[in-house]
Amino acid sequence: MTAPATTATTGTAVGPDAAAPARKALYVYGIAPAEVRTPRSPGVDGAPVRLLTESGLCAAVSDAPPRLRPRRRDLLAHQAVLDELAAQGPVLPMRFAVLSPRPDTLLAQLHSDSVHLAAQLDGVRGCVEFNVKGTVVPGHFADLVRRDDKLRSLALRTRRRPDYEANVRLGEAIALGVRREARRAAREVVDRLAPLAVRTVRGETDDEQVLSASFLLHSADETRFREAVAARARDCGDRLALSVTGPLPCYSFVDPSPATPAGR
Repeated sequence: MTAPATTATTGTAVGPDAAAPARKALYVYGIAPAEVRTPRSPGVDGAPVRLLTESGLCAAVSDAPPRLRPRRRDLLAHQAVLDELAAQGPVLPMRFAVLSPRPDTLLAQLHSDSVHLAAQLDGVRGCVEFNVKGTVVPGHFADLVRRDDKLRSLALRTRRRPDYEANVRLGEAIALGVRREARRAAREVVDRLAPLAVRTVRGETDDEQVLSASFLLHSADETRFREAVAARARDCGDRLALSVTGPLPCYSFVDPSPATPAGR
C-alpha cells in the first residue's frame, strides 16, 4: 500500500483545528480476504473494529484516537484484532500506529494494489511466523580456555605474572571468544531450522543477542519446529540461550506496498 495508509501519524497536534483530521483518520490493523468476519475484540482506544471491502479484499479498521501512544492496552488490542483475523485465514498485518486519512483513500488503495495484495495473502496462506532469539551464555569460559590454545597460553601467562592490565586483556579475550562461540552456535541453529521453514529472515543482533531470526512455517509444522528448537537448545545450551515466540501474524514475510514504478 502507498504511504497514506502505511505511515504512522503519532505527533502531537498543533493549533485549535489540527486535532480534527486525526479524529477522522482510520487506524489500520491489517488486510485480509473479503470473506472474513468482523473481529469482535475492541480495537485501539476501545474503538469498535469494522471492515472496509473492495476488490475481493478488506481492511480491518477503527476510528483513530486523537492521540495515539504505544500503551500496553492498545498494543494488546492491536494484537487481539490481528489474532482474530489470523484465526480465519491469511492476513497482512500492519505494525502498530498505521493510519489512513479517509475511508475512500484506503478503498482506492485496496483497488489499485489488489493484485499485489492478493499475491501477498496467497504467500502466507496456511502459514504462521515464529521468532527465535539467542543470547550469549557467559559461563562456559573455562571449557573455552581449555580448548583454545591462544587463550590457554594467555591465561597461563596471566597466572604467572598477574597484574591489572594482564587481567583486563585476559577478560577481553575470553569475552570475545565466548561471543565467537555463541555466534557459531547461532549459525548452526539457523542452518538446522531453516530447512523446516518456507522462508527465513534474519533480524538485527548485537554483542549479547547474537541470534534473531523469523521463520515462516506451515501451520502443520509447528510441533516439529518447536521440537527442533528444543533439541538445538539442549545441544548449544552452554553457549547460547534460545527462546522462541509464536505463532505470530506474518509481520516479517509480507510487503503491503507494491514496488513503486520508475518516475512515479
